[in-house]
Amino acid sequence: MRFHTYSKFSPESADAVDLQSLLNNLADFLLQSGFAGGGPSNPWGDDEHQGGDRSIDGLRQAILDALIQSGQFTPEMLEALRGDGDDLSEEKLSTLLDEIVQRLIKEGFLKTEQPPQAPSGHQPVLGSGGLAKAAAQDVQFDLTAKGIDFLGYKSLRGILGGLGKSSFGSHDTPQLATGIESDAGSKPYEFGDVLNLDITETLKNSMLRTGSIDVPMDLEYTDLMVRQSEYRSSCATVLILDCSHSMILYGEDRFTPAKKVALALTHLIQTSFPGDTIRIVLFHDSAEEIPMGALAKAQVGPYHTNTAAGLKLARRLLMAQKKDMRQIVMITDGKPSALTLPDGRIYKNAMGLDAFVLQETLTEVAACRKAAIPVNTFMLARDAALVEFVKMVSTITRGRAYFTNTMTLGQFILMDFLKKKTKKVS
Repeated sequence: MRFHTYSKFSPESADAVDLQSLLNNLADFLLQSGFAGGGPSNPWGDDEHQGGDRSIDGLRQAILDALIQSGQFTPEMLEALRGDGDDLSEEKLSTLLDEIVQRLIKEGFLKTEQPPQAPSGHQPVLGSGGLAKAAAQDVQFDLTAKGIDFLGYKSLRGILGGLGKSSFGSHDTPQLATGIESDAGSKPYEFGDVLNLDITETLKNSMLRTGSIDVPMDLEYTDLMVRQSEYRSSCATVLILDCSHSMILYGEDRFTPAKKVALALTHLIQTSFPGDTIRIVLFHDSAEEIPMGALAKAQVGPYHTNTAAGLKLARRLLMAQKKDMRQIVMITDGKPSALTLPDGRIYKNAMGLDAFVLQETLTEVAACRKAAIPVNTFMLARDAALVEFVKMVSTITRGRAYFTNTMTLGQFILMDFLKKKTKKVS
């Protein structure tokens, strides 16, 4: 007979924590954009909690908060770990958080950027001046490609959850062509067509012409019919994100949701539209392209909104790609307030809609129109000057403009992207 020995559940075990659920709850922390925030005291004995922290110490505190808020850490488990609040109980809590961090690293979601440096001399292990806190603050963490892809997948699932079921595929256009997939009717064969024969229609033509069903059948060139399929095209997208300081002002973080949308759109393209490409451009006082791996730790700043620089860089990136469809997706919450002069200096004016800045920005918009690149703008504010500017952009490039907020931003962008499955961009 087989016997089983049961032991009391140990709340110190990090193996009981669902890492994927935890990582999903940590998304806002991992994609932090410099938005100032506060939090409760941490297990290292320091009551100060600063936003924008990418140290292991800050990660441990975020994990503790996420476990409590998600319910994975019940009050009973937390009480068992903390005990009477003495050094021993805090050491047990610290050990658990260390084990969770190590699991995230071992599973490939996170990586550390430098090894811990132990201070010289004799210092206590715990407490605000202890070795553990000093090491935890020195070591920085970062998301791996696997971690970024996972957050993109979770963001996509969350966005599509509010849209209902969607079918993914390549971008369809109204044009018909001969191919492997039979999505439309048949047509007479012409030189150069893929020989994807419609056997039924071909034999029918032969019987109508000869009036015979004898085998072998008499087939002529004019009897041949080929199946048509919808012409599938590839699309190049440049997502330009406004990261001026207004994106985290007025009590709301608008940049972190924008980064989540970028991750979701990237995951969608990589998994469902393998022929498509997406590039990320940040614009502020100037503009620069960043790799997808650097998006997670991108933060806001500098202060102003150089929309022209963002559009110019996006247009250059798109013109270098040989795609049937090209588009710029712009997420912004402010009117243009900066401009790069020919000598490299930055002209800035945040008061109203500066005529000089507007003229030069619309010149770049016109260049996008000339290159047949539509600009679809998603506005996170309803400032009168911004609305007026976006109307001009949409009119010139024949793009679309959407008034949205941080809650619906992802749904608007993904729906706009998926609509191109049945529409050709000209």
